[in-house]
Amino acid sequence: MRAMQLLQSRQPLVAAQLELPATGPGQVLVAVHACGVCRTDLHVLDGELPKPRLPLTLGHEVVGHVLESGAGATQFAVGARVGIPWLGWTCGECRFCLGDQENLCERARFTGYTLDGGYAERILVDERYCFALPAGMDDVQAAPLLCAGLIGYRSLRLAGDAERIGLYGFGAAAHIVAQVARFQGRRVYAFVRPGDAAARRFAEGLGVHWAGDSNQSPPDALDAAILFAPVGALVPAALGAVRAGGSVVCAGIHMSDIPAFPYARLWGERCIRSVANLTRRDAAEFLPLAAQVGVETSSVEYPLSDAQRALDDLRAGRFQGAAVLRV
Repeated sequence: MRAMQLLQSRQPLVAAQLELPATGPGQVLVAVHACGVCRTDLHVLDGELPKPRLPLTLGHEVVGHVLESGAGATQFAVGARVGIPWLGWTCGECRFCLGDQENLCERARFTGYTLDGGYAERILVDERYCFALPAGMDDVQAAPLLCAGLIGYRSLRLAGDAERIGLYGFGAAAHIVAQVARFQGRRVYAFVRPGDAAARRFAEGLGVHWAGDSNQSPPDALDAAILFAPVGALVPAALGAVRAGGSVVCAGIHMSDIPAFPYARLWGERCIRSVANLTRRDAAEFLPLAAQVGVETSSVEYPLSDAQRALDDLRAGRFQGAAVLRV
C-alpha cells in the first residue's frame, strides 16, 4: 500500500510502499477514502508532541470502508463506511477509564501519533474506536468532523450554556462549531489573524454575529471563549473579553507559552481550562448532531502524494476551512 510517512521529526514526509498490516482480533482493515489534515499533525511533524511512533503514518480524521474484520470484530460489516478519530485505544482499567474520562487514560494510544494513521491507502484499527458516519455527507466533507468537529464539540460542551461565545482562530474546528453554536441559538464572535480579511469574510459568510481581529475587543462581553489558535498570548486577551464568571477554553493539544498577566484579568470567578483529546461518547453525541444541524464543511482537496504540501499550506494559512487528502 502507498503511504506518506514521517521518518524523523522536523523533516518532510516521504512516500513509502508498505506491506498490508495483518488484521488481528477485534480489528478491522479499512480502505481509506479521505483523511483530514489537522494542526495536530503539524505539532507531531514539528516535534512539539513528545515520543511519536517512528516511522509514522500521520492522520486521524479518516473516512473509509471496512475491507476485512479480525476474529471477534462484529460491530461493522465488510463494506460499511466508518470514521476513525484521534483516540485509538484505551486500557479500560485505570481510574480515568472507569470514571468516564477515557480521554485522560495514561496508556491511551492515538491515531496518527502512537498508532499509524490515515495518510495511506489502508489503516488497521480497533473497531471499538470507529464510528458510523452520517449518510448524505461525502467522504471529503465528513473527514474534518473526526477531529476538528469532535474537539470543537467537546470544547463547546465545556463552555457550558454560554450564549455569547468567542472563537479565536477561525479554521477547521471553528467553522464547524460555529454552525453548531448558531443552531443552538448562541451568538458567535469570530476572532481571526490580524489583517486577515479573507478569514473575516469566511466567518461572516457562516452567519457569525461579529468578526474581527484577534487583537480587537468584541462589541459585547463574552460568556465564554474557545481558543483554537495555539497562541498562548491569546489567553489573557480572551480573559479580558469574557464577563465575570465566564470561561476560556483552550482547545489545542499544544500551545505556545502563556505570558504573565495581572490577576485582575482572572478575578471575578473567570476560569481557564483545557480540552484533552476526546471520548467515544463525544463522537456518539456529535456525529448525529452534525447530521441534524446539516453541518457543511469547507474543504480543500489534495491527493495523498501532496500531503506535505497540504501541511505547508495549513501552516501558512493559505486556505479557509479544512484540508483533506483524497486517497
